[in-house]
Amino acid sequence: GAVLVDCARANIGDGVTIAAERCGYGSDTDAFEAALRSACNEMGIAIDDFSDLVAEDRQEKRTRDGIEVAPDTVSDL
Repeated sequence: GAVLVDCARANIGDGVTIAAERCGYGSDTDAFEAALRSACNEMGIAIDDFSDLVAEDRQEKRTRDGIEVAPDTVSDL
């Protein structure tokens, strides 16, 4: 399960067709998404399809990056 999710996440930027191929499902994106959905459910990640994993990954990166520290103005460095 986790290996499939890791493979899918590694290929998120390339789209579902490429991710399915690289994760061993060839051109069968339906089987890929079904297996991915099952694997994610086992890991406690609720998704309906590959695009939900993309959104989940983006959200995770946003929360994982921490807080942004910046000056109040450009001239106030």
